[in-house]
Amino acid sequence: MSYVNNLRMFVRVYDLGSMSAAARDQRTSPAVASARVAELEKHLGVRLFNRTTRRLQPTENGRLFYDGAQKALGAIDEAEAAVMASTQTLRGSIFVAAPLGVGRRFIAPHIPAFKDDHPQIDLRLRLSDRKIDVMAEGLDMAFHLGALDDSTMKLRTVADCPRLLCAAPAYVERRGMPEDGAALIRDRHDCLTLRFPGATEYAWTLQSPDGPRRHDISGPFETDDGDVLTGWALDGRGIILKPIFEVAEHLRSGRLVPVARATPPLPVQLACLTQHRRLRDPKIRTFTDFIVARCRADLARATEGLQIA
Repeated sequence: MSYVNNLRMFVRVYDLGSMSAAARDQRTSPAVASARVAELEKHLGVRLFNRTTRRLQPTENGRLFYDGAQKALGAIDEAEAAVMASTQTLRGSIFVAAPLGVGRRFIAPHIPAFKDDHPQIDLRLRLSDRKIDVMAEGLDMAFHLGALDDSTMKLRTVADCPRLLCAAPAYVERRGMPEDGAALIRDRHDCLTLRFPGATEYAWTLQSPDGPRRHDISGPFETDDGDVLTGWALDGRGIILKPIFEVAEHLRSGRLVPVARATPPLPVQLACLTQHRRLRDPKIRTFTDFIVARCRADLARATEGLQIA
């Protein structure tokens, strides 16, 4: 299997543009990653990357070899999947990414049960609120909450998630109750925002009688962790825009209250993205069916009986 491992390492180095990043992705050391690529170059008799102290750039031969290497690895994966399907023995690793709030609430709690049912499958869960590139990061699937860009990924809708603007009663008492999005701007309300490199939501799009309208909000705090935003709001520091499921318990307890009800945010879609070729792998299909069903049930329970309007 050494040649196959060398191919996998080469493809990940090419995708990620870094020997150390590829080593982390493949759960090994940079020295091993470099040795595998060097061994492949020796076998082929060509240089696949030009290396400097600052950059790693594929050569022309490297670019030519990449397409073939991807096809070869795809064929191997398909052959292994066919064998697993015929024997009903699911094994291997599944790499999954999800937003922090979704992953903590609806995915991580169910992974041990899936492992109990399928002991030969290992799950690697990566949680982050930043934008994830499924292909570049070598993921089998990624859960996405929000508007989707055009994508070559296979999309499976989990649920439509209504959102709202909310704040702590202490904030409303101190700053007043904004009736709509215009009041957020006019009265200079403290709007707490989720931002990270590559983020696109630098304004809040709210519903109005004339259709969706963007509001260029501002505030004293921002973070790339949605749960940190909720903590700040609970502390009376400002207004947050949240899927209802993320703040349902605080709405029930009264620690957060809806604001600007006349112009609620647009709902967002929770979806599961998978590379088309990965869907042929029975362990991926099995995990997707398992986790999507449980996500839907958990989402329904999280907001059951909660009246917002």
